[in-house]
Amino acid sequence: MFLATIDIIKGADLLIYPLGICSVVLVYILCERSYALRRTAILPDDLVEALVAGQPVPGGRHSVLARIVEFAGRHPGDMEAVRAFTRLELSRMERGVPYLDVIYAGAPLIGLTGTVWSLIRVFSSVTGEGGLPDPAKFTSGVSLALSATLLGLLIAVPALVGGGILQRRIEQYAAQLDVLLERIVRAR
Repeated sequence: MFLATIDIIKGADLLIYPLGICSVVLVYILCERSYALRRTAILPDDLVEALVAGQPVPGGRHSVLARIVEFAGRHPGDMEAVRAFTRLELSRMERGVPYLDVIYAGAPLIGLTGTVWSLIRVFSSVTGEGGLPDPAKFTSGVSLALSATLLGLLIAVPALVGGGILQRRIEQYAAQLDVLLERIVRAR
Protein backbone atom coordinates (compact mmCIF):
# COMPACT_ATOMS: atom_id res chain seq x y z
CA MET A 1 0.00 0.00 0.00
CA PHE A 2 2.75 2.42 0.98
CA LEU A 3 4.78 1.65 -2.13
CA ALA A 4 1.71 2.13 -4.32
CA THR A 5 1.20 5.57 -2.77
CA ILE A 6 4.81 6.47 -3.45
CA ASP A 7 4.41 5.31 -7.06
CA ILE A 8 1.30 7.46 -7.47
CA ILE A 9 3.15 10.50 -6.15
CA LYS A 10 6.11 9.79 -8.43
CA GLY A 11 3.74 9.36 -11.36
CA ALA A 12 2.41 12.89 -10.90
CA ASP A 13 5.96 14.15 -11.51
CA LEU A 14 6.45 17.92 -11.15
CA LEU A 15 2.72 18.58 -10.97
CA ILE A 16 2.66 17.00 -7.52
CA TYR A 17 3.69 20.42 -6.17
CA PRO A 18 0.63 22.39 -7.34
CA LEU A 19 -1.54 19.41 -6.40
CA GLY A 20 0.06 19.41 -2.96
CA ILE A 21 -0.57 23.12 -2.57
CA CYS A 22 -4.21 22.60 -3.57
CA SER A 23 -4.59 19.85 -0.98
CA VAL A 24 -3.02 21.89 1.83
CA VAL A 25 -5.19 24.93 1.02
CA LEU A 26 -8.24 22.67 0.83
CA VAL A 27 -7.63 21.17 4.26
CA TYR A 28 -6.91 24.58 5.78
CA ILE A 29 -10.07 26.21 4.39
CA LEU A 30 -12.30 23.29 5.34
CA CYS A 31 -10.98 23.17 8.91
CA GLU A 32 -10.88 26.94 9.46
CA ARG A 33 -14.33 27.63 7.97
CA SER A 34 -15.91 24.64 9.74
CA TYR A 35 -14.65 26.03 13.03
CA ALA A 36 -15.56 29.65 12.22
CA LEU A 37 -19.06 28.72 11.06
CA ARG A 38 -20.07 26.74 14.12
CA ARG A 39 -23.46 27.77 15.50
CA THR A 40 -22.12 29.27 18.74
CA ALA A 41 -19.88 31.65 16.77
CA ILE A 42 -22.74 32.86 14.56
CA LEU A 43 -26.10 32.50 16.34
CA PRO A 44 -25.67 31.53 20.00
CA ASP A 45 -28.86 30.04 21.41
CA ASP A 46 -29.06 32.36 24.43
CA LEU A 47 -28.88 35.45 22.25
CA VAL A 48 -31.41 34.12 19.72
CA GLU A 49 -33.85 33.19 22.52
CA ALA A 50 -33.50 36.65 24.09
CA LEU A 51 -34.21 38.35 20.75
CA VAL A 52 -37.21 36.14 19.99
CA ALA A 53 -38.64 36.65 23.49
CA GLY A 54 -38.08 40.42 23.29
CA GLN A 55 -35.88 40.35 26.39
CA PRO A 56 -32.79 42.46 26.96
CA VAL A 57 -29.92 41.12 24.90
CA PRO A 58 -26.78 40.03 26.75
CA GLY A 59 -23.73 42.02 25.64
CA GLY A 60 -20.50 40.88 24.11
CA ARG A 61 -18.87 40.65 20.73
CA HIS A 62 -18.36 36.91 20.73
CA SER A 63 -20.66 36.14 17.80
CA VAL A 64 -21.89 37.54 14.50
CA LEU A 65 -25.36 38.13 15.92
CA ALA A 66 -23.92 39.98 18.94
CA ARG A 67 -21.96 42.30 16.63
CA ILE A 68 -25.10 43.01 14.60
CA VAL A 69 -27.11 43.75 17.76
CA GLU A 70 -24.34 46.02 19.02
CA PHE A 71 -24.19 47.86 15.68
CA ALA A 72 -27.98 48.27 15.68
CA GLY A 73 -27.75 49.72 19.20
CA ARG A 74 -25.21 52.31 18.04
CA HIS A 75 -27.35 53.22 14.99
CA PRO A 76 -30.97 53.25 16.20
CA GLY A 77 -33.54 53.84 13.47
CA ASP A 78 -31.09 53.38 10.60
CA MET A 79 -32.35 50.10 9.17
CA GLU A 80 -30.32 50.40 5.97
CA ALA A 81 -27.07 50.73 7.88
CA VAL A 82 -27.93 47.66 9.97
CA ARG A 83 -28.79 45.68 6.81
CA ALA A 84 -25.51 46.78 5.21
CA PHE A 85 -23.58 45.72 8.31
CA THR A 86 -25.36 42.35 8.24
CA ARG A 87 -24.34 41.88 4.60
CA LEU A 88 -20.77 42.70 5.61
CA GLU A 89 -20.91 40.02 8.32
CA LEU A 90 -22.29 37.52 5.78
CA SER A 91 -19.42 38.41 3.47
CA ARG A 92 -16.97 37.68 6.27
CA MET A 93 -18.59 34.28 6.77
CA GLU A 94 -17.96 33.44 3.09
CA ARG A 95 -14.25 34.24 3.35
CA GLY A 96 -12.21 31.46 1.74
CA VAL A 97 -15.17 29.43 0.47
CA PRO A 98 -14.88 30.67 -3.16
CA TYR A 99 -11.32 29.29 -3.25
CA LEU A 100 -12.81 25.82 -2.88
CA ASP A 101 -14.55 26.38 -6.23
CA VAL A 102 -11.18 27.17 -7.78
CA ILE A 103 -9.65 24.06 -6.24
CA TYR A 104 -12.37 21.68 -7.36
CA ALA A 105 -12.23 23.10 -10.88
CA GLY A 106 -8.45 23.37 -11.08
CA ALA A 107 -7.15 20.23 -9.37
CA PRO A 108 -8.56 17.80 -11.96
CA LEU A 109 -7.21 19.97 -14.77
CA ILE A 110 -3.77 19.99 -13.18
CA GLY A 111 -4.04 16.22 -12.82
CA LEU A 112 -5.13 15.82 -16.42
CA THR A 113 -2.20 17.95 -17.54
CA GLY A 114 0.12 15.65 -15.60
CA THR A 115 -1.46 12.61 -17.23
CA VAL A 116 -1.07 14.01 -20.74
CA TRP A 117 2.50 15.04 -19.98
CA SER A 118 3.38 11.56 -18.70
CA LEU A 119 1.62 9.83 -21.60
CA ILE A 120 3.61 11.91 -24.07
CA ARG A 121 6.80 10.71 -22.35
CA VAL A 122 5.61 7.08 -22.41
CA PHE A 123 4.66 7.16 -26.09
CA SER A 124 7.77 9.07 -27.11
CA SER A 125 9.85 6.22 -25.74
CA VAL A 126 8.34 3.97 -28.42
CA THR A 127 10.53 4.13 -31.50
CA GLY A 128 9.32 3.30 -34.96
CA GLU A 129 12.42 1.26 -35.65
CA GLY A 130 12.24 -1.03 -32.66
CA GLY A 131 8.60 -1.94 -33.09
CA LEU A 132 6.55 -2.55 -29.98
CA PRO A 133 7.81 -1.46 -26.58
CA ASP A 134 8.35 -3.73 -23.63
CA PRO A 135 4.74 -4.46 -22.53
CA ALA A 136 5.56 -4.40 -18.79
CA LYS A 137 7.31 -1.03 -19.00
CA PHE A 138 4.63 0.39 -21.27
CA THR A 139 1.68 -0.58 -19.05
CA SER A 140 3.57 0.57 -15.97
CA GLY A 141 4.22 3.95 -17.62
CA VAL A 142 0.56 4.35 -18.61
CA SER A 143 -0.52 3.38 -15.09
CA LEU A 144 1.79 5.97 -13.53
CA ALA A 145 0.60 8.57 -16.01
CA LEU A 146 -2.97 8.18 -14.77
CA SER A 147 -1.90 8.82 -11.18
CA ALA A 148 -1.88 12.60 -11.64
CA THR A 149 -5.54 12.55 -12.69
CA LEU A 150 -6.35 10.35 -9.72
CA LEU A 151 -4.70 12.81 -7.34
CA GLY A 152 -6.53 15.74 -8.95
CA LEU A 153 -9.86 13.99 -8.51
CA LEU A 154 -9.06 13.00 -4.93
CA ILE A 155 -8.52 16.68 -4.19
CA ALA A 156 -11.51 17.93 -6.19
CA VAL A 157 -14.17 15.73 -4.60
CA PRO A 158 -13.66 16.94 -0.99
CA ALA A 159 -13.43 20.53 -2.28
CA LEU A 160 -16.77 20.16 -4.07
CA VAL A 161 -18.54 18.46 -1.17
CA GLY A 162 -17.00 20.65 1.53
CA GLY A 163 -17.66 23.86 -0.41
CA GLY A 164 -21.27 22.85 -0.93
CA ILE A 165 -21.80 22.06 2.74
CA LEU A 166 -20.18 25.32 3.87
CA GLN A 167 -22.17 27.36 1.34
CA ARG A 168 -25.46 25.80 2.49
CA ARG A 169 -24.54 26.51 6.10
CA ILE A 170 -23.88 30.16 5.25
CA GLU A 171 -27.19 30.41 3.36
CA GLN A 172 -29.03 28.92 6.33
CA TYR A 173 -27.41 31.44 8.68
CA ALA A 174 -28.27 34.25 6.26
CA ALA A 175 -31.94 33.25 6.28
CA GLN A 176 -31.98 33.06 10.08
CA LEU A 177 -30.21 36.41 10.40
CA ASP A 178 -32.75 37.96 8.03
CA VAL A 179 -35.61 36.86 10.29
CA LEU A 180 -33.80 38.01 13.43
CA LEU A 181 -32.90 41.32 11.79
CA GLU A 182 -36.57 42.33 11.87
CA ARG A 183 -36.63 41.68 15.62
CA ILE A 184 -33.43 43.63 16.12
CA VAL A 185 -34.65 46.66 14.19
CA ARG A 186 -38.09 46.66 15.87
CA ALA A 187 -36.44 46.48 19.30
CA ARG A 188 -34.41 49.62 18.61
